Formats: sequence, C-alpha cells, structure tokens
Amino acid sequence: MGRLSGKVAIVTGGAQGMGAATARLFIENGAQVVISDVATEAGQALAEELGGDAHFCLHDVGNEEQWQSVVSMAQSLGPLNVLVNNAAILHMAAIADTTPEDFMRVVQINLLGSFMGIRAVIDPMKAAGGGSIINVSSIDGLHSSAGLAAYSSTKWGVRGLTKNAAIELGQYGIRVNSVHPGGIFTDMGGANSGISEEEMSAGFYPEFPIPRVGRPEEVANVTLFLATDEASYSTGSEFVADGGWFAGMRKPGMPCS
Repeated sequence: MGRLSGKVAIVTGGAQGMGAATARLFIENGAQVVISDVATEAGQALAEELGGDAHFCLHDVGNEEQWQSVVSMAQSLGPLNVLVNNAAILHMAAIADTTPEDFMRVVQINLLGSFMGIRAVIDPMKAAGGGSIINVSSIDGLHSSAGLAAYSSTKWGVRGLTKNAAIELGQYGIRVNSVHPGGIFTDMGGANSGISEEEMSAGFYPEFPIPRVGRPEEVANVTLFLATDEASYSTGSEFVADGGWFAGMRKPGMPCS
C-alpha cells in the first residue's frame, strides 16, 4: 500500500519540472492526481505516460473560474485531500527595468494563483475531513538576489500566505506548509540552456555545502512527506531543499574548503 493510497491530489504546473516529478511520485505512492497546467501537449503526454491515475486539466491558476473546473475534476475521483500550489513564472530584470505590468503578471500566477487555489479547496477539504496544502515557494522566499524583484516578492508572499492559511485552517484538519527549493535542474532553473547537469554543478555550485544542482525528484520527496499523514503535526512551516544554500558557502581559503 502506498503512502498516499486513497488520496486525491491536485498538482498545479504539473506538466513538467518539479510539478511532473511530484505528480509521478504521488501516483507511485497510490494517489489519484489531477495534473493542472497551461501546457496542454506536455500535460496530456504526461498523463498518458503515468496511466489511469493521472488526469490532465487545462488550467490557468490566475483564473478563478478555472479553479472550479479543476476542483470539480478532482472531486469526481473522490474526496480531495491534497493541493500542491506549484505553478509559477520567473521574470528576471532589475527593478528599473521591470514595468508594473511585468510585476503584476508574476503576482497573478505565483501569489494570487496560490491564494485562489487555497480558497478553492477549503470547502472540499472540510468535507473530506481535512487535507494538506503545499505551497511551493523558493529559496528566494527566504532571501533574494539581484534581478528577482517580482519573483522574490511573490515567493515571500507565498510564505506569508502559508502561515496565515495554516492559522485559519488548522482547526478543520487542513495543514498548510511551504516548500523552498534552491537551484533545481528544470527548465526554469536553466536545464533548457544547453548546459548539462554536470556542467551546471561544476560552474555554479562548487561552493555549496552539497556541491551540485538539485533534481526535481529531490523536491518532490519533500512534498510527498507533507502530503502524507506522516506530517500530521506540521503546519505553517518552511521545508527547505536547497543543498545548503541558505546555510552558507564553503569559501576558498577557509578551513574545510
């Protein structure tokens, strides 16, 4: 019996990257999964690959009406137990070069999309007797980097939203936590740049405590734990999967470097 046997989950941005790794792992552990994404071709292909427990739904997380369609599909499979708010976009530019329209486009997907997802599943999860909401933030929701004004602001916002939702929803048996990936080898993380995983690790991560880029399945494993009943007393918390990035670097010339 899998760790998620009998559970129904929604994974947004589930067609590729960390979302796809999460959907795959959830299904391997017995869940029925609705893969939500705007990438129709990739989402349908993944659902076909994963078999009868995977169900693709075309879904823009920034559209409130489409949230109802996704939730309805999930409820047709059984009581809705898990939501993974994973969908996100990245805009890299200096503040001076970021227009209000650029900024709000990132807010619409990364922060407002997560907010609408939480709202959409409250009643279904109450009816199910509880559930787990996992909001995928970022290491940039714990610190920031130049050029990430829009992205980092939304990921900090997701972190705050997580805590508020945890306070409000815990009384109904609904847990809400955030996951904070560091550099992960996905398209958003540079996997589509033509650089191999080994080259990226050697070029950008040699000073990290774990000196390599992360893999999508390593974040998915953290998300899986939070989706299971094993995490029954964890809510309102940050779970970091960043290779030690937030802890600090092994600087050349220092002891143990």
